Amino acid sequence: MKTTLLFWLFGLMCFFTHSQSLMELDTTEYFDFWVGEWQVAWDEGNGVEVLGTNTIAKSLDDKVIIENFRITRGKSAGFKGMSMSVYQKRFKRWKQVWSDNQGGYFDFTGAVDGDKRMFATAVTEKNGKQQQQRMVFYDIEENSMTWDWEKTEDGGKTWSLLWRIFYTRND
Repeated sequence: MKTTLLFWLFGLMCFFTHSQSLMELDTTEYFDFWVGEWQVAWDEGNGVEVLGTNTIAKSLDDKVIIENFRITRGKSAGFKGMSMSVYQKRFKRWKQVWSDNQGGYFDFTGAVDGDKRMFATAVTEKNGKQQQQRMVFYDIEENSMTWDWEKTEDGGKTWSLLWRIFYTRND
């Protein structure tokens, strides 16, 4: 996340942009970049742009991150989902649970890879293949980021993109 500082130098107004690395954050702050009001957009195929909103807020003494996702335009208009994310100090890990109005339910564990923040499902077996899904937040800026939904069937050697959403901050 970038922080912009304003200061006066020799009578001139100066701007300084500082990218905050994960090394500077407490583990409990790894997903704070996500808090806010967001417009979300992606390509549904054939050049059709889908739009939605995602509202993320802290709750329960700022220990839990609550997400409310809505698709407002496109084939899936009316889709709604929500998640709760929390850092479990005892286990030194982030956890998230997701559910939606289509009967979807996912249980994720958080991870960090360089500047990417992720939530991944446990490995499951389907049709004799081990599968895992994850969401990846990257290109994280103060007012924008990219989110990918991916899956692997080879133990994480390769990941296939299933859905890419571009976030733009409203607030």
